[in-house]
Amino acid sequence: MNGAKFRRQHPIGHFILDFYCDELKLAIELDGGGHAEEKQKLYDEQRTRALEGEGIKVLRFWNNDVLTRTEAILETIWDSLTPALSQRARGNEHKEKKNAAKEQIG
Repeated sequence: MNGAKFRRQHPIGHFILDFYCDELKLAIELDGGGHAEEKQKLYDEQRTRALEGEGIKVLRFWNNDVLTRTEAILETIWDSLTPALSQRARGNEHKEKKNAAKEQIG
C-alpha cells in the first residue's frame, strides 16, 4: 500500500502481529468477537501499550468492519501511512541532493 511493505503473522518479542510494516513501525491487528470479552480486552490493551513502548503504532479493526466497511478501513490505514511515507520521501530527497552535491565536488 503506497509503497509500504507489510508482513503477515510477524513476530515481535512474544507477540505475533497480524500485519506489520517494519519500515514504518506500524502494526495492524484484526480482531474477531472473542476480543470483545473483558479479559481479552484487557490483554489487548496491555499488548498495545507494550508495542507502543517499542515505538510501534497499532491499528485495531474488527473483522466484521474489514468485511463490511473495507473502503473506510483502507482509508484509515492510508491516513496512517501518509505522514510516515512523506517523511521518508523528504529524507530520500535530502540524500539525493547530498549525493548530487558530492558528485559535483568530487
